[in-house]
Amino acid sequence: MGSSPDPGEVSDPLPSFDDFQRQTSLMTSCTLLWKELSDHLSSLEQDLMNKSDALQAKLQTLNTETQLSLKALDSREASISKSISITFRKLDDNAKMAMASALLPGHANTDDPEVDDSQGLLMKLKSFCRRMAAKDLWIFVTSRKKELESFRLELPKALAECVDPPRFVLEAISEVFPFAAPNTTTTNNCSDLGWACVLFLESLIPLMMDPVLGKERMLVTPSIKLKAEEIAETWKKSLGERGGIENVKTPDVHSFLQHLVTFGIVKQEDLNLYKKLVVASAWRKQMPKLALSLGLRDKMPDMIEELIGKGQQLDAVHFAYEVGLADKFPPVPLLKAFLKDSRMAATSILADTNNSGRAAHMAAKKELSGIRAVLKCIEDYRLEAEFPPENLKKRLEQLEKEKIERRKPSSPTAKRTRGSTGGPMPPAKAGRSTNAYVSSFPSPPPYISSPSHTQYSVSPAYPAAPAIYGHGGMSPPYAYSHEAAPRHPQALVRSYPIPHLNFPAYGMAHAFQQAYY
Repeated sequence: MGSSPDPGEVSDPLPSFDDFQRQTSLMTSCTLLWKELSDHLSSLEQDLMNKSDALQAKLQTLNTETQLSLKALDSREASISKSISITFRKLDDNAKMAMASALLPGHANTDDPEVDDSQGLLMKLKSFCRRMAAKDLWIFVTSRKKELESFRLELPKALAECVDPPRFVLEAISEVFPFAAPNTTTTNNCSDLGWACVLFLESLIPLMMDPVLGKERMLVTPSIKLKAEEIAETWKKSLGERGGIENVKTPDVHSFLQHLVTFGIVKQEDLNLYKKLVVASAWRKQMPKLALSLGLRDKMPDMIEELIGKGQQLDAVHFAYEVGLADKFPPVPLLKAFLKDSRMAATSILADTNNSGRAAHMAAKKELSGIRAVLKCIEDYRLEAEFPPENLKKRLEQLEKEKIERRKPSSPTAKRTRGSTGGPMPPAKAGRSTNAYVSSFPSPPPYISSPSHTQYSVSPAYPAAPAIYGHGGMSPPYAYSHEAAPRHPQALVRSYPIPHLNFPAYGMAHAFQQAYY
């Protein structure tokens, strides 16, 4: 028989402590892995949720924009018929008004009103526009540059009387833009008349706006737009012939850019060209607004940096304020840098020792213009708290006083000395007044008006000096006063030589010298 096992006897050995530690380490690793996987899955889930929310927001935005665009399109479509009817009514009214004006009995007089006030100027401009006399209007405007501000107010009103204002303006500016016409009647250079081109193009903008939507839609016919594009392409091709952008004059550049904005023919592929043109002519006050109209808003920071690098800090301030980047480009440091550059330029001008007088004048002029520009900028943008202008105003007054002092003659006799003879000049304005006395200083015989006349000596018949002395072609005759001059007929027709200083009858020479010199 087999023996039964002893209950106190251990059949299997117990696990060791090392096995227990291994199992504990394995459980810890599994726990960490599980936690890591759980966190990763949670992160993925959160990312998916965020992306889903972002997509939902974009879809909502797109949906909103689509709805707004559809509403705008519906509104624009609905306004087309109304805009067309308004435009045709205006066109019909203008045509009838032009015909009625042409058929009036006094047509010749009504078309040539007196230009003595703003109303007369407006009537004159309207007469040109009703007759579509573009060339005549161009000549009239360019011959009256001093009335530029009046033209800015009245020309848009007058252009409204045209049957076709865009075509009329293109015909008018064709005298000089893109090139001067070969048979032009103007004598000025094309660039000199850039102000007139800009004036016509700016005045045209209000007339091309949609009567219902305004600036949102510009009314330009396809034929006019095509012609404007051809003109713009011709101008761009001429840049090479003119020597590049750097050699094109600013008025011509301004005319080109305004032409693009007025007719809405800005091209995305030419934005870099527009940028270079604007920077090259940045000193024009219209350039910041024009740059925005050309679609250069995204390029404005780079343009401002370029202007600062070129030393045009004042222009950079104007651009920064126009685009709303005054925080990124603080104006006060730029204005101070501009003043410093102006002083350095003035100092360099003073270094010219060949013409110290002119150098001092030009240096003062340079510093004066810089201070005035900074003061105007401080006033326009209300920077008085950040940049107090008191010191600048004091410096401006000082420079003005120095300028006045430089204008004063250093010696009273220096400007009254006849360089050819060494003798002094007669008193100022002596020849303009009948009561002025002439100096009794000597004059050489070659200046006697008639050498062939007989020399007359002083006699009792002539107790005083003659009324008029002839000085030949060197200077106008100088007259004594009516009280001193005798009314003798021979004294008015005969020419007498001027006696020498020691002549007995003219002992008052020294008195005149003391009085006038």
